[in-house]
Amino acid sequence: MGAGGRMGTTVCRAVAGDPELELVAAVDPHHTGIDLAQMVGVQGTGLQVAGAIDALADARAEVAVDFTEASAAIENLRWCAGHAVHAVVGTTGLSDDDMVEVAKLFENSEANCVVAPNFAIGAVLMMRLAELAAPWFETAEVIELHHDQKVDAPSGTAMLTAQRMGEARQRRGSGAWAPDPTRSHVVEGARGGAGPGGVRVHSVRLRGLVAHQEVLLGTTGQTLTIRHDSIDRTSFMPGVLVAIKAVASRPGLTVGLDTLLDL
Repeated sequence: MGAGGRMGTTVCRAVAGDPELELVAAVDPHHTGIDLAQMVGVQGTGLQVAGAIDALADARAEVAVDFTEASAAIENLRWCAGHAVHAVVGTTGLSDDDMVEVAKLFENSEANCVVAPNFAIGAVLMMRLAELAAPWFETAEVIELHHDQKVDAPSGTAMLTAQRMGEARQRRGSGAWAPDPTRSHVVEGARGGAGPGGVRVHSVRLRGLVAHQEVLLGTTGQTLTIRHDSIDRTSFMPGVLVAIKAVASRPGLTVGLDTLLDL
């Protein structure tokens, strides 16, 4: 869904190019009627972009991939749960209430759902490394950098990273992070926002970027920087394909790609 956007087009191309998968439909109300073969550069699909999600039922789709925006994604997931179509979701900006609803939807459905804030395998490893490092450092901050069309901030990846870092410290009994020494803010918000687990998160939106994140950790006499860069949207496709192939065997809601990679 969202086939006409850059991520949607990339997903369609990846699915069409995988010998284990078949691209049977694409939905985007803003690009209805466009020849899919021409759009994704894959010959022989014989498909046109549909304007409504019911096209997935007509095509007997087994898995739907959603890269849209939060309000549209929730409507799409309600439809998928009600029509027994598995869902793989890369849309970010879903609230805690949204995630509670999604969990209930697929708990009571014949279909399953995978939601991941980032499908780049390198980004998943970056989050895991940050989680491992967090208990051993006294201070930490996250800087996420994205293209200038991203409408939510901070990113879902940054929020999940901070959450897991905080949880890792709790499990290890490492206590709270060292206090922030800042007492005067010359520019309001210069210290970023307080994310989950007490980790400060900074968001950059800049033309020319795709998706990037740095985790900075510091303690006496040393620092550790963990950085991941997606320089092209194709970086997300191996993870998307993993999720498409795995979702049918993962009952209910699965959050994060790391569980599919056994990390």
